[in-house]
Amino acid sequence: MKIKSAEFVVSNSDVAKCPKSMLPEYAFIGRSNVGKSSLINMLTGRKSLAKTSGKPGKTQLINHFLINKNWHLVDLPGYGYARVSKSSKKVFQKFITQYFNKRQQLVCGFVLVDIRHKPQPIDLEFMTWLGENGIPFCIIFTKADKLKPKAIENHVEAYKSILLETWEDMPTYFITSSSKSIGKDELLEFIDGLNNDMNQENNPTN
Repeated sequence: MKIKSAEFVVSNSDVAKCPKSMLPEYAFIGRSNVGKSSLINMLTGRKSLAKTSGKPGKTQLINHFLINKNWHLVDLPGYGYARVSKSSKKVFQKFITQYFNKRQQLVCGFVLVDIRHKPQPIDLEFMTWLGENGIPFCIIFTKADKLKPKAIENHVEAYKSILLETWEDMPTYFITSSSKSIGKDELLEFIDGLNNDMNQENNPTN
């Protein structure tokens, strides 16, 4: 899939005010400073579609972008906010969980993880929460350009060993680097495949 158009639609903190269309949605979320905005800009081929910042916690709203006029990319606030108040953190957490629980248009969540670090409890807890609530998700390992191939393999294996203690299978995962455009094609093809599957379900041939 090639992204030909990417348009900002709306930002808000109220799930009820998200777009009413039934277009499929793919939500991107991760800890603060994991490289989410850079990844979104890399995927869409736009330098500043999602605002990047050296200050963690920049994304504080649910941001919808319309891609190729037929699906929504959703940029969600991080769940490990470095520099926001406890009250703000509670508000964010509430509408993040409401989004995942209530948004029927959601096809898949993408949990971003910085591949340079060992498995973090906050990431594992969030994945467990998604699993317990029956929400489909994939893992996106970011900043792969910072490590050598063997180190990347070791970090992925560390995640596998922990997740497979409680999960039957390792979730689908992608290795990415925004600065090197690593993983872009694989990720977009995956989304395209899900969209095609849904189109076939909604419009079965006789």
